[in-house]
Amino acid sequence: MKPIYFFLTLLLTLGSCKDKNKDEPKPNETESMYFPSTTDSVWATKTFGSMGWNQTKIQELKDYLITKNSKSFMILVNGRIVMEEYFNGHSKNATWQWNSAGKTLVATTTGIAQQEGLININNKVSDYLGNGWTSAPLLKENLITSRHLLTMTSGLNDSSELVIKSKLTYRADAGSRWSYHNVFQKLMDVVGTASNQSFETYFNTKLKNKIGMEGFWNNGVIYKIYNSNTRSMAKFGLLALNNGKWQNEQIINTSFFNESIASSQVINPSYGYLWWLNGKSKYMIPGGQTVYNSTLISNAPADTYSAMGAEDQRIYVIPSKNMVIIRMGNASDPTNPNFALSGFDNELWGKIMAVTN
Repeated sequence: MKPIYFFLTLLLTLGSCKDKNKDEPKPNETESMYFPSTTDSVWATKTFGSMGWNQTKIQELKDYLITKNSKSFMILVNGRIVMEEYFNGHSKNATWQWNSAGKTLVATTTGIAQQEGLININNKVSDYLGNGWTSAPLLKENLITSRHLLTMTSGLNDSSELVIKSKLTYRADAGSRWSYHNVFQKLMDVVGTASNQSFETYFNTKLKNKIGMEGFWNNGVIYKIYNSNTRSMAKFGLLALNNGKWQNEQIINTSFFNESIASSQVINPSYGYLWWLNGKSKYMIPGGQTVYNSTLISNAPADTYSAMGAEDQRIYVIPSKNMVIIRMGNASDPTNPNFALSGFDNELWGKIMAVTN
């Protein structure tokens, strides 16, 4: 009887262990996508151990983030928080500026306006704003579509950051030149005019409130910058990971979102609709016309696409890992605060991969 008793005891023990861990799938098991609450702070988490990550490298990643003037850092896997850190006096509820990472909010809202039949991105901008919204000759102005604003190929002069008529002069025919330019902000006017309300009101109703984001647009003289807490930025990243779907609602249709994260033109294939794309054969950066014959971030997975802003505000979305990564803070290099794809992204990804692989 003793062998039988031992065998039964063993089965009960193994069954108990299985029940204890049944709610935390192993890294190689299929796990459902999770969406946090849109009305409160509830957000499911996962442990480093359940992911099988290299825990000896986690402190090295944190130390690097602190050294590089970070204020917050998050990693989501299948929507669940695996890592959430705040540094240098920042906190979960504190807001911070997205800078140009907020361009992706404008792109998404533009897509929503199109799916509602308010605009067509292939129509010329003057259909919505009227003739004379630039200082370019009318024939050249009429070449510029909303799609050109989404892809940074308006052809307007990029020598000034001011988005005012006197500064929007002709440089090249629309579609023939890629140049990072604040004129994308005219998309906000297009959406506002077409929807007969302010852009922010439309954005709040159609995007922000639907996924439970907090935040606001700071309408300065030069820039219109979104500000939010880190979790709100992560919620938008999660929407992007799910191709514009939040729970059971398709906020932005899949076809437009897939266009957004694909090469939008051949001049700079690492650029979509205001999203930056990894894994392409070449890229260009803001403030210049140099073409770099390499991938955007060599240490990151090839399928990564990113919202990127000055002072290293980042949303990295990695479909192959069902992962979203957020970094907010001051510039990693105070002598080079503007977004220029310095070594920070590649160094950071080296640290991330050491943890997650």
